Amino acid sequence: MIAVAFTSIVTIAPALLALDDAQKLQSLPEPVESQDSEQWQPLKPLAEHPRTSVNVVEQLRRNHYIRKPVDDALSSEMFDKFLGMLDSNRSYFLASDIRSFEPLRFKLDDALKGSDLKPAFYIFNRYQRRLLERLDYSLSILEQGVDQFDFSIAESLQIDREDAEWPADRQAQDNLWRQRLKAQILSLRLNDKEDAEISEILTKRLRNRIKMAKRNKSEDAFQLYMNAFASTFDPHTQYFSPRTSENFNINMSLSLEGIGAVLKTEDDVTSIVRLVPAGPAAKTGAVQPTDKITAVGQGENGPMVDIVGWRLDDVVELIRGP
Repeated sequence: MIAVAFTSIVTIAPALLALDDAQKLQSLPEPVESQDSEQWQPLKPLAEHPRTSVNVVEQLRRNHYIRKPVDDALSSEMFDKFLGMLDSNRSYFLASDIRSFEPLRFKLDDALKGSDLKPAFYIFNRYQRRLLERLDYSLSILEQGVDQFDFSIAESLQIDREDAEWPADRQAQDNLWRQRLKAQILSLRLNDKEDAEISEILTKRLRNRIKMAKRNKSEDAFQLYMNAFASTFDPHTQYFSPRTSENFNINMSLSLEGIGAVLKTEDDVTSIVRLVPAGPAAKTGAVQPTDKITAVGQGENGPMVDIVGWRLDDVVELIRGP
């Protein structure tokens, strides 16, 4: 496995850093910031991101064992991977969003070589807006009461939507999210939860997800975009942000702060991918690969904190403890 952590910047030819006006995507609108401090603010690249992006491109182009040109074919592949990383279950973006992104499909290679990150943040900010819209919608439905859902009618929900069509419009998307919420309610009822408790659990989860979504940072958007690029070379080549690199090094070194497990988050749920041999998690014998982690507590009697919808790095930090 090749796992490259670009935590420092090396000096490269100034010509690579020059912004060619012909390559920059000036047509993309600038994000509009909200005057309300409680609202999520659109993200912008950090000052170091353009230089880092060019460095990543040159490092992989020159040093990766797979010699792959940074061209339109790579751009198209990167485009699909980036959308897949953001919305693998095709439930946040609308079909109209995807159509608005399509003009970028064969331009990402030129933008990268010109250190232009507008496409990355244009798409990510749209995703962030759709994510918060969906969470707010789910919360508004839940506030009307769990008993509004009719479980006597025949309905079906496609769980794996990786190859599904993007929701055609807002009405189709609302129906999808209503069905997802209904499925969660049914699952909790089957686990002998009363409606009042179900409402409390799901409301707390949604509010946690909204809070976590608003904590997304420019580094998160940049890391996803760079990983979409890196993964076009092979699925095991990754770009690590400084914080991700720190987590990786802790797990690999089996330091006392490490949890000794590799985790992933999918559909808002954190699960164990594998245990590090002789690591803290493996020694307990209490967890196994594929186990899902829904709550974390400190000590034998510490309160359990619901982590459904949390960012993965925040989950790891909570598991490590103070």
